[in-house]
Parts: sequence; structure tokens; C-alpha cells
Amino acid sequence: MRVDFYHLQTSPLARALPALLERVLQSGQRAVVMAASDDRIEALANHLWTYNPNSWLPHGSAKDGFAATQPVWLTVKEENPNGAKVLVLTDGMSAAFQGAFERCLDLFDGNAEEAVTNARARWSQAKEQGHELHYWQQNAAGGWTEKAT
Repeated sequence: MRVDFYHLQTSPLARALPALLERVLQSGQRAVVMAASDDRIEALANHLWTYNPNSWLPHGSAKDGFAATQPVWLTVKEENPNGAKVLVLTDGMSAAFQGAFERCLDLFDGNAEEAVTNARARWSQAKEQGHELHYWQQNAAGGWTEKAT
């Protein structure tokens, strides 16, 4: 499995996540997004409806139901009810079941020392498990530069 670590530095998760999810959907894939709390899920769900008035990013959560038909599923649980191939981890989440996906995107706040330390630990664990690793650092324009594999 491929694990991509995204080091957020110039924009918050709310700005970076929609663009990454758009790329997942454009590639014909589905995604599961894990966050730390139901409140965070609700905030992300609301944001994904409104982040761009010229765009629509289909998604749902337990509150919405119809999990199997949702291209992007937002959850606090280790689950894959929409048959996604891509797992997106936010808020420092880790998932024992991430090996069930083809790809994992681990987004972490590069401006929070604890988040960086925890991401390094997740990197080490993924490396020990033999996953293909990629490290992306956010540049000043908000784009991504691959720094390590």
C-alpha cells in the first residue's frame, strides 16, 4: 500500500482537504475520511458543501446515511462502507485497518510540534510495515512538493 504524508504549512486542513478529495474523485476513486470527533466530521461536511460556490464535492456521513452510495464518506470509525480505495487520515488519526485500502493520505498540521512528532511516529510505523511512503510538503502557494519517498 502507498502512504502519502501531507505536511500542511501554509493552509489549514479545511483548505487543503477539498483539493485532495477532488483529485481522488477525478481519478475515479472513492475515499473514506477519518477525523477525531463527530463535531469535526460535521464541520468538515458543512465545509465541503460550501468551500467553493462553483464546485460540488459529493460526500456524506452517518448523519446523512446511504453510506454505500457516497463517493466520500466522513467518519470517526474504522470503516469502509462505500468501498473506497483511498483512506484520508486527519487530526492525527491512525487506523489499524489502513492496509485494506490501496492508498492512505495522512494530513497533518506542520505548525503544531506535537502533530509533526506524531506524524513521524506514523511514518516509522508505516515504514516498518513495508508500505510505499511519500512525503509532501506544502509550499508558499499552497501547492505540494514531494520531498521524500
